[in-house]
Formats: sequence, C-alpha cells, structure tokens
Amino acid sequence: MTLERAVDSDREQSVTDEVLASFDGTTDPRLRTIMTSLVRHLHAFTREIRLSEQEWEKAIEFLTRVGHITDDRRQEFILLSDVLGLSMLTVAVNEPTAPGATAATVFGPFFIDNAPEVPLGGDIARGAAGTPCYVSGQVRSTDGTAIIGARVDVWEADEDGFYDVQYSVDHSAGRGWLHTGDEGEYRFWSVLPVPYPIPHDGPVGDLLVASGRGPMRPAHLHFKVTAPGYRTLVTHIFVAEDPYLGCDAVFGVKDSLVVAVDHHTAGAALDGSVSERDWASINFDIVLAPEDDR
Repeated sequence: MTLERAVDSDREQSVTDEVLASFDGTTDPRLRTIMTSLVRHLHAFTREIRLSEQEWEKAIEFLTRVGHITDDRRQEFILLSDVLGLSMLTVAVNEPTAPGATAATVFGPFFIDNAPEVPLGGDIARGAAGTPCYVSGQVRSTDGTAIIGARVDVWEADEDGFYDVQYSVDHSAGRGWLHTGDEGEYRFWSVLPVPYPIPHDGPVGDLLVASGRGPMRPAHLHFKVTAPGYRTLVTHIFVAEDPYLGCDAVFGVKDSLVVAVDHHTAGAALDGSVSERDWASINFDIVLAPEDDR
C-alpha cells in the first residue's frame, strides 16, 4: 500500500469513526446498536465499491421517486424491500423454531386493516373475476390441538392479476376475514389464484429492468392468522406447477407452501352448494407456533 493510499484510508476511516461516536449518547441501547451497525455497513459498502458522487446522487433520486409514488394504496418501499430479498431475510431471521409450524413468507404491500368479515364458508371474492375456488383446512397448534376462534385474514388478486386496491373504484373484493369453527376448521369461497407481475411501472420496475430481472409472482393466496397464545403467522399458499415458482420476484416461495389444486366440473360443490361454473378446490392445514417461541 502506498503512503498516499494509506492516508486516504485513514481519512475515510476517520469519517466513519466520527459518525459512530455521534451515537455514544443514544440512551436506547437497541437504537444505538442498530444505528452504529447501519453506519459501519453503509460506510464499508461505500468504500468497497468506491461509490462515486454521481452514483450517490442517482441513489438519492431513486429513493425520492420511491417515496413520491408511495401513498395509501401503494407501498413502493415494501416493494423495494421485497425485490431486494430484505423482506424474506427479515422473515427468516424472525421465523419460529417450533417443529411443524407453517412456514412464513412475505407480507406484501396489499394488506388492509378494514377488510370485511365473512361467515365460515362465506365468499371473499365479492365480485372479483376468476374461476370459483373453494379453500378449506384446519388451524391447529404444533401439538395437534385444534385452535377454535382463530382469525384468518385472506387476500388475493383477481384473474387479471390486480388487487382491489389497485383499481380506481373504491370497493373490497378478493379479501376478507373469518373465525375458525369448533374444530379449528376454516373454509371460504374465493377465486383460483393466478400468476401476476408486481407493480413495475415505477422505480422498482425500472430497477428490475436495469438488472435483467422479471416482475412475475407465481399464483398465490395470502393468509394472516392470529390467535391468543400463538405467534401471528403471515404466509401464502402457492399453486403447484405454476411456471414462476422458481423465479418469484420477491423470493417468497417455500416448498412446504406449494399446494395441489383439484379441478371440478359444474355441479355439486364440497359444501353442498351447486356451482353453475367449473370450479376448483384447495385444502391446506395451518399450524401456529406458541407465542413464546422466539
């Protein structure tokens, strides 16, 4: 190493040391740990790639665009976290260790808090276009006990690949929540999930194009399951044999979450109703980890 390079390294390290020292008075120990680690990694990244000022400006412009396109109907920052794998890494870091618990996956940007309640066996499609699909299963604990009264939130895209919040009209379709029954069972009608692209008309889409990556997600149905005494589970079920299972834009696929779909002709359905159209069915049991599993 030349003397000039050694001097440059000392100058760069002195900047990092000064910033780290600025957090010495941070009284919240967790915040201090987070911020000092963030500074060390960001500064090390900058030195490793020899970040130019023009590249730094481009990065600021990109993040500004991400912020400007984000609103109460679109969360571009979550989308950015998803395509960088940060969302799935955070899931992996925090996933319970209880054997047999259903695997977690990404939350995604399209969950809303005020979804409508539907009765057990009700219809969450509420007009969403697609092939009728009957979804059922049981929610239980890792010891096999049925969990009665668990809340099951569900949401999905329609056959055109859009969630209700992506439409200009204010309506709720393809989402809802219900409570499990006396044997921990859940069941509802919806539409058969289809593959679709994540929103790629913004800065995250530009990043994917520049990186030579595609925006597609395999067909899936979102679940959020909560019950007193158990860890909240956020997961998907994925349709078997979907062509995008191996190249999910947000890295959310896990083998244990891939399920078979049964296809049926019009006529009597599993719940005793009669479908005038061809329909599909999916069965998937959900296992919750105890609350104290960390």
